[in-house]
Amino acid sequence: MSTQLLALSLALAFVLSPAMAQAERVWDSELKRYLTEQEMSMAEVFLSEEEAVKLMFPKSERVKKELLKVPTDKKTVIEERIGWKFPEEAFEVYIGETGAQIDGYALVQNTIGKHKPMTYMVGVDAHGRVSNVELLVFREARGSEVRTKRFNVQYEGKTVLDPVRINKDIINISGATMSVRSISAGVKRVLVLVDEFYLKPAGLGSDTVAAKKSEKGIFGSIFGN
Repeated sequence: MSTQLLALSLALAFVLSPAMAQAERVWDSELKRYLTEQEMSMAEVFLSEEEAVKLMFPKSERVKKELLKVPTDKKTVIEERIGWKFPEEAFEVYIGETGAQIDGYALVQNTIGKHKPMTYMVGVDAHGRVSNVELLVFREARGSEVRTKRFNVQYEGKTVLDPVRINKDIINISGATMSVRSISAGVKRVLVLVDEFYLKPAGLGSDTVAAKKSEKGIFGSIFGN
């Protein structure tokens, strides 16, 4: 037997071994059983990335895409702001434009649900407010209700100054808690990324907004309005 054939045989034996098959089984604590092979291989596609982009920028004259690279020092700042660490070092950002005006931004997110990652797109307008959230691919056996408009509409209008958390300003869905947490985490990350890289240089970031609110509060107390 050639060296290549021997290597292939050993590899197949390893993959198909009972121990390996057992190691791949995933226990669902809510269902109180192991997930079936069909459940583990689920990938329900609701929208393509191109279709989601059209929903994010329905009135924009054009949409461009750029790669946003996150330097290590900036990544640390973002992780501190959102409250969790993430492995990605770059994100693709869609930017909707009309004339010389920026209509908004949109980023695809992949965050872990209960067992596997969910893929969804988050849109943010030019003032740093969530404009839309669309689920693209769902890979779990349960919890796809997060794609419904009656659920994800609650993210619309959220900014970096909002918690964007279950039991704070986001209503949970029974049986889909991990999916809700996953999307909420991604929405918060997009808000902070847009705030840090696109709004602050233009004077529209959270620091500027907070300063304006503080200033308004001071003058309000002085002039009584």
